[in-house]
Amino acid sequence: MAALLLLPLLLLLPPLLLRFWPRWRWLAADLAFAVRALRCKRALQARALAAAAGDPQSPEGGCSLAWRLAQLARQRPAHTFLVHGTRRFSYAEAERRSNRAARAFLRARGWQEGPGGGGSGGARQGEGAAGSREARAAREGGDGAAPLAPGATVALLLPAGPEFLWLWFGLAKAGLRAAFVPTALRRGPLRHCLRSCGASALVLAPEFLESLEPDLPALREMGLHLWAAGPGAHSAGISDLLAEASAAGDAPVPGYLSAPQSMMDTCLYIFTSGTTGLPKAARISHLKILQCQGFYQLCGAHQEDVIYLALPLYHMAGSLLGIVGCLGIGATVVLKSKFSAGQFWEDCQRHGVTVFQYIGELCRYLVNQPPSQAERGHKVRLAVGSGLRPDTWERFERRFGPLRVLETYGMTEGNVATFNYTGRRGAVGRASWLYKHVFPFSLIRYDVTTGEPLRDARGHCVATSAGEPGLLVAPVSPQSPFLGYAGTPELARGKLLRDVFRPGDEFFNTGDLLVCDDQGFLRFHDRTGDTFRWKGENVATTEVAEALEALDFLQEVNVYGVTVPGHEGRAGMAALVLRPPHTLDLRQLYAHVSEHLPPYAWPRFLRLQESLATTETFKQQKVRMANEGFDPSALPDPLYILDPAGGAYLPLTPARHRALLAGDLRI
Repeated sequence: MAALLLLPLLLLLPPLLLRFWPRWRWLAADLAFAVRALRCKRALQARALAAAAGDPQSPEGGCSLAWRLAQLARQRPAHTFLVHGTRRFSYAEAERRSNRAARAFLRARGWQEGPGGGGSGGARQGEGAAGSREARAAREGGDGAAPLAPGATVALLLPAGPEFLWLWFGLAKAGLRAAFVPTALRRGPLRHCLRSCGASALVLAPEFLESLEPDLPALREMGLHLWAAGPGAHSAGISDLLAEASAAGDAPVPGYLSAPQSMMDTCLYIFTSGTTGLPKAARISHLKILQCQGFYQLCGAHQEDVIYLALPLYHMAGSLLGIVGCLGIGATVVLKSKFSAGQFWEDCQRHGVTVFQYIGELCRYLVNQPPSQAERGHKVRLAVGSGLRPDTWERFERRFGPLRVLETYGMTEGNVATFNYTGRRGAVGRASWLYKHVFPFSLIRYDVTTGEPLRDARGHCVATSAGEPGLLVAPVSPQSPFLGYAGTPELARGKLLRDVFRPGDEFFNTGDLLVCDDQGFLRFHDRTGDTFRWKGENVATTEVAEALEALDFLQEVNVYGVTVPGHEGRAGMAALVLRPPHTLDLRQLYAHVSEHLPPYAWPRFLRLQESLATTETFKQQKVRMANEGFDPSALPDPLYILDPAGGAYLPLTPARHRALLAGDLRI
């Protein structure tokens, strides 16, 4: 009788398993990562509480960067922190050099250490407590600029190198804010960045002085205190900050100088890329610095790892994730001022690299290199980063494995991050209940035409279904704040959404479209500004690019939309770079896109280039390319146009271009 009663349950069990197995099969991985994340959070909270309760005169009573470096210098003094070229620096040496930098900056503030190790009260408050004539001269630096005040912003215009780190850490210890200025900026954009973050001083690399010469009069008019990070700038009346630092003592500075009043206080400015306008200075809080110390712990790295970092330090991935993440686990970082695909594997073997931090384009450069002996027998076990496209992912693992790829997602000013801890190819993370409990986020429906989220009759946003692209948003809370940008509140317009799921709630708008599949895996779909409409349909540039990159003869692809007179929306254009020694096979390309893409997503134009233009952070240039259009008389590259009726791509001749503009040629 009991068996008969159990029979219906037994019959129902297989369908239930089939229905829920796709998600349940990853339960162990979800649980393991959630436990790791909770342990990481507790460890960071314990560190922060210990610093808050510490002696204000102790270096371990200051901001998180100051006390973490002091802690590592005490716990692992001889362990190598940084490798740069032939130079190696231990944690103890990093502590000493950053202390010297801190004292140089404090001297410019007029701060004087008292007999008991504390600073003079007047200078602590940054009032005009003059002190000695020598102190005032040091504060003015000989360039007529006002003395630095506590909490002042000092901009760093420096390449990736040890000096960048010592000065950054020194600023943090001195209670000053750093602003990381992209090294390519000059003239108007440079002055805009310095004004937007309220910089009081600028530290520049001597090798940049020649290109900055036209800017110097305007920079002096702004009242900036100008330093050079090295010799060679004296002729321009700019003092050598490193010389001042080397003459200073290397004893620790008191922690109270850098201890924040609140973990939400701004300690750093990092500029957005400015691909669609002038850069904005994103405010980075002390809380975010602390959270980034847990990055490599979440990735599964440990203190004996050697991390290879070839990303710009003015970018969040290089500074906050690479450097601060390395400090979080007390590991070694091999820092490269410039990435070289040809030297990469030799560097890895020379330094015993075990972890590689990438941007997707770096992996593409590596798989496009000819085979070499150095790529065999390496010790790299983990590649961590973002922006790795599926085609490159597969080639990277097949050629350089066995290694694990851990794709992540995050933003400089954002309050949400995802980790693909399962290694599922093409995914940027998981939307499991456990993960969203630790790092909450949602995907909501988005209208590309209006540029706004779709709302229901009650005015609330609508969550997406499995397989449907949606706008990634995350609730704003004390644990996951959004500080915005330096300057007017209008700069953050559109970044905060209110009344998303209930009245009064507030969410951060990432501006990125993601897809969650039926197994809970998140995949990057496109940026809201890159997706365009054509023939009444939304075209995701990422989806089209991934389809084209599956062709063996294409090495790089950049997809964007261009306006065409007489047509609504934007027509897709694909800039292509061939993989040597292949040639462009237009017939195969047409057959491929017609098979793998819906008709509205077929690129209407092709532009053949020798190389694709990218930013210094390896992002593809889309806005500039779109503005250049498709006029064959104005572009130096071979152009092709889609002929849907003939089922082919044809050369875009001036005659066909005129016919298109006249409406005689339809696409």
